[in-house]
Amino acid sequence: MLEHPVMMKQLVLLLACATVGWAQSCDPQPGAINLARSEGVSVSQSSVYPLVPVPNAQTAVDGNKETNYYVHPCAHTNRDLAPWWQLDLKKSTKIWSMVIVNRGDCCSERLKGAEIRVGDSADNKNPVCATVSDVSQITMTFCCKGMMGRYVSVVIPGRSEFLHICEVEVYGEDTKTEEKHVCW
Repeated sequence: MLEHPVMMKQLVLLLACATVGWAQSCDPQPGAINLARSEGVSVSQSSVYPLVPVPNAQTAVDGNKETNYYVHPCAHTNRDLAPWWQLDLKKSTKIWSMVIVNRGDCCSERLKGAEIRVGDSADNKNPVCATVSDVSQITMTFCCKGMMGRYVSVVIPGRSEFLHICEVEVYGEDTKTEEKHVCW
């Protein structure tokens, strides 16, 4: 009979830990809107690799998660020093998480060390939300924990490299300032 209360405490503790872990998850919640595909946003990248079809920045936000470049192009730069890809949300936004789909047919290691940056500066020198440290998974989710910014960038700092991204999803919330009503 003594084991039963102990087992119940362990079960409660396990459930509590699982609940906290789920609540802290960065995975987009059901129904969340991918801000990268919102009307009016724009994307750019440091250069465009000369292939046909053109692997420009827009191919990373077209909704296609194909990871074989030869089936559907991914955004792809030349071998630039500190190559970058950038999303301009046009207004400061609270960013909760970001999903990056890496290239899967080859070269996935090129993305290792890339920094996800969020802020209001167009020069890609914004605060770092996360760094890609493991490219063993093609789809990677990063927590930005409510970082504020107009620009979301992927930058490979400090080396000459090709940057390729097959899809980017950004989840957050508009930070509309509340109107202040003044009564006279």
